[in-house]
Amino acid sequence: MKLSAPTMIVFLISLVVAVLGLLGHYAEVNMPLGNFHIMLTAWIVLAAGCVMKGI
Repeated sequence: MKLSAPTMIVFLISLVVAVLGLLGHYAEVNMPLGNFHIMLTAWIVLAAGCVMKGI
């Protein structure tokens, strides 16, 4: 399996989702999902951007 760098848009989307997860944890903002699930989603988006070429 060859990995490639994610595009800038995929990186920014995962960064925004990760920041939302951190805000939910440290600023105690109530999120519909748990903070762990939000951070997991950010990681999955970033990993998908690395695995799938052209995304």
